Amino acid sequence: MSAPTTPEAVVDLLGLVAYGELLAFDRMAADARLAPDLRRRAALSEMAAAEIGNYRRLSDWLTALGATPDDVMAPYVEPLQAYHDSTEPKDWLEAVTKAYVGDAITDDFLGEIADRLDEPYRRLVRDVLHESRYADFAAAEIRAAIETDPRVANRLSMWARRLVGEALSQAGRVAAADRGALTALIARDGTDVQATFRRLTAKHTARMAAVGLNN
Repeated sequence: MSAPTTPEAVVDLLGLVAYGELLAFDRMAADARLAPDLRRRAALSEMAAAEIGNYRRLSDWLTALGATPDDVMAPYVEPLQAYHDSTEPKDWLEAVTKAYVGDAITDDFLGEIADRLDEPYRRLVRDVLHESRYADFAAAEIRAAIETDPRVANRLSMWARRLVGEALSQAGRVAAADRGALTALIARDGTDVQATFRRLTAKHTARMAAVGLNN
């Protein structure tokens, strides 16, 4: 039976997820301005509001644990910001593809780590990550665009491949970082990080096929 999760590991992971939620809010608010109509702009703005709600929930937990949210999020600013800076969408379809592909593989990675936490922290992180409205919305937008113009699939497939490469690269940076408690949590119970990445890639392949994109 595994040893209980250390408080340091809990704080480190909650800090990572909290910064991801804060960054997601920033990005969705910006992506909403790329929307082709007010209906889509409003939908994305509502989802951005949900992300800031998730951030506040995690921030409150961190505070209750005696941590300062700004301090525990700080080590993750560079790798996560680097991913978003290198994958800035040029238009609406690139934005929703990034949401569908990039966000999903990041959430899968964080979910695998969260499964090594004790309750109630495992449930907290899973609840935050399992918000599916944005992914469902993005998938519907991609399918509709391909139905209207099948040539779109090739462009978005190339974009998705770039996204997954960048996402896995940054996930690797997080996994390899010397964060002590978080590093131990990632490698808990002899976890094979490369095997984890293979599982993430397999899920990505299934997601691509589900919306008509090519791997």
